[in-house]
Amino acid sequence: MYCPPAWLRLGLLSLVLGGIVVSAAIETREPTWILARLEDLGPLLPLAFIAVHIVASLTFVPRSAMAFVAGALWSFWTACLWSQIGATAGAVSGFLLARYVNAGLLVPEEMARLGPLLLRAEAGGWRSVMVVRLIPVLPHALTNYALGLTRVSLRAYAAGSFLGLLPHSFAFVSLGVSGRRVLEGGAWLEPMLWGFGFLALSILLPKLLRRSAS
Repeated sequence: MYCPPAWLRLGLLSLVLGGIVVSAAIETREPTWILARLEDLGPLLPLAFIAVHIVASLTFVPRSAMAFVAGALWSFWTACLWSQIGATAGAVSGFLLARYVNAGLLVPEEMARLGPLLLRAEAGGWRSVMVVRLIPVLPHALTNYALGLTRVSLRAYAAGSFLGLLPHSFAFVSLGVSGRRVLEGGAWLEPMLWGFGFLALSILLPKLLRRSAS
């Protein structure tokens, strides 16, 4: 594994920590704050959305906020597309950042509490990554960084993340579409029900997958 020089690792870590502090100090966790800075970008909007999603994923901005923004910017399927691409790109960015900043400093086998969980995820490959992603209460950024400490391959991580993030993308985008329709005076109940339905699915799927594996 490539081991970056100490100064580069320290610089990257400082940038991320600074971003987290700035994110906590201003209103970046509010979808309306993010929406106000994206909605007038015209043809550059998809690329800007993905870039902002990556930064949000690195600085502990909830991915639900970005999915709400997508639902407010685009129609349902277009919003799901860009939300899923942004979430996966953010997940991969956090994973790679943790892997190369860590560069062997933290070894899962030597971590008393977190280590066994990371080793289990490592052994399960993309399936374990997918199941972890389906758990809605786990912070997106924390999961990215934690799994970056394992030896899960980038391909397995990206595939598992993409599949595991799908129900959440559908759920939060549906809720974002519902919120937009409330403001526009449109039909908001159906997308809201779909959103809660997908959230329920994301909660049930890990249990069903564990049962089928046992």
